[in-house]
Amino acid sequence: MKIALVVADFNGDVTSVMRDRARRHAETLGVEISHEVHVPGVYDMPLMIRRMLKREDVDGVVIIGAVIKGETLHDELICHVTALVAAQLALEFDKPVGLGVTGPGMTTMQAMERVDNAKNALDSVVKMIRLLGPD
Repeated sequence: MKIALVVADFNGDVTSVMRDRARRHAETLGVEISHEVHVPGVYDMPLMIRRMLKREDVDGVVIIGAVIKGETLHDELICHVTALVAAQLALEFDKPVGLGVTGPGMTTMQAMERVDNAKNALDSVVKMIRLLGPD
């Protein structure tokens, strides 16, 4: 089983911890992280998700990001759009995409309290790959 990680560098103090948790959990599960790709922010993920899902050597993708609340509702827009497109891409390519993106509406402290979302997203992708089975 080969999983790609797409990691947002924005809020890297949070996402680097999330990435490390996902990698350690993959080792525990005996799952290979075949690719790790960094993008500037969560909104930039869809194009890279698509690129990873196209690969024959990728069985699923985990997206890792943290969207922190600002002074506007921009965080809500980013999360909603990215989650919707990630789900659409999973359906298009018939491969799971795990949502390891925290937010919207969080403070940095709340984001740090939720770093295990990346581990949980990895669990979901692994379970879905097993449920879907071979073609």
